[in-house]
Amino acid sequence: MGNSLHHVARCRRAAAKGGCRCVVHGRRPRAANGWRCDRWHDRWHNGGVSVFHHLRAAFRHDPQPLLRVPSVIRAVGVPDAPIMLRPLAADDEEEWCEVRWRNDEWLSPWESGDPMHGPGISYNEWMQRLRADEQAGRGATFVIEHRMRIVGQISLGAICYGSMRTGTIGYWMDERCAGHGFAPLAVAMLADWAMHDDSGPRLHRLEIAMLPVNDRSRRVAEKVGAAYEGMRRAYMYVNGEWRDHRVYALLAGDAPRGFAARLMRGAA
Repeated sequence: MGNSLHHVARCRRAAAKGGCRCVVHGRRPRAANGWRCDRWHDRWHNGGVSVFHHLRAAFRHDPQPLLRVPSVIRAVGVPDAPIMLRPLAADDEEEWCEVRWRNDEWLSPWESGDPMHGPGISYNEWMQRLRADEQAGRGATFVIEHRMRIVGQISLGAICYGSMRTGTIGYWMDERCAGHGFAPLAVAMLADWAMHDDSGPRLHRLEIAMLPVNDRSRRVAEKVGAAYEGMRRAYMYVNGEWRDHRVYALLAGDAPRGFAARLMRGAA
């Protein structure tokens, strides 16, 4: 549920206080950006088509950009939905940092990280990467808004095209807004766009992975109707070690009339 970019908020806070070093690592922020921490087709047959040819078709990227990311995603079939999704933007820096920093303790147990311990990035650099991912069809990141305020984040990533058409969903919520049904609705809205909308990547399958002890995230997956498929060993690097994860999945055929509409019918 976490996102290692929470560290951006920490470093931003240090720079705002006038400190010349990151409060976490004692390293100097990058002057150029105001602040920065250094951490931071063919089938297989007897005729001799190679199995590698098949795998290449399964994992290839389509040649044209596949994501036409909308300015707003609203819940299909739910006119009075309390939230909307929109792409995370450069202008969100101050508000995003405030929300993410305030929820640091709440989200830190689920915080994914870089096992190679590469250098950190600034918020502006992160935005450039997000736009590049969108243009290449690799993924998209959205803020979750309630009454015009950021209350969380949800992302679609690890997109695979070809014969698989899969992706993964990750999300986090402001602790103040937990328990209001925002997270499962956001997952359902993103699934509707990613699987059924012509502007989306038209995926067949979406996965949600979580630590076995993350009961809140498990309930989100269950509420949206994702099927539990088992445990993956050492699936993701979290808080300094490779951790096993429970995996849930949604298929496009699970809700042909929409995941958000199905979710709200179940809640009625």
